[in-house]
Amino acid sequence: MTMTHAVPVTVAIARRADPARAHEMVAWMRAGTALAESFPGFLGAGWVQSAPGSAEWHMLYRFADGDTLRRWEESPQRHWWLTSAQGIVEHTRTERRTGIEGWFDPPVDHVVELAAPAAGEPVAPATPPRWKQAVTIWLAFFPLSLTATLLTARFIGDTPLALRTLIMTLCLTPLMTYLVLPRITRALHWWLHGQPAPWRTPRHPS
Repeated sequence: MTMTHAVPVTVAIARRADPARAHEMVAWMRAGTALAESFPGFLGAGWVQSAPGSAEWHMLYRFADGDTLRRWEESPQRHWWLTSAQGIVEHTRTERRTGIEGWFDPPVDHVVELAAPAAGEPVAPATPPRWKQAVTIWLAFFPLSLTATLLTARFIGDTPLALRTLIMTLCLTPLMTYLVLPRITRALHWWLHGQPAPWRTPRHPS
């Protein structure tokens, strides 16, 4: 008998909305997250605006496996939530990913091209090298791990090691996945994808 292991699935979605309706956009995304939280297998969600005043929003939500994700995506609750934003929110791109790598690349369309892209046509960035992903994860994990070790040693130092480790991992995993790692990957996006540092402005010939 073949055993199959459930693999968490992250869905990355790009949407557009009038920058003047940013507050409505945030309220709508919070409502969708609140609905998804009631579904088994929901692991978390988040969103970020591309830049202050931008019309582009990037959303992520994560489920324990493909089956629990499908139940949410086919649910009447999600259908109602999507239709409630008609005329306000424009859906642009979607991508499903598995594993930690889902945090490292922006959502792109999967389109099979029979010909090479035309000159000047934008090309989707490739996934960063694994060593860069590993460095990024370490940069996020080290300060969290150090802080947690110091705090647990001070406040629950007499707790058995196994229980202390359990408490640390239960606290660190959601912080790492949904708060620290998304922020550090956004901050290091230029380095992960081999782009110039944002503080280096190109020199123009005089």
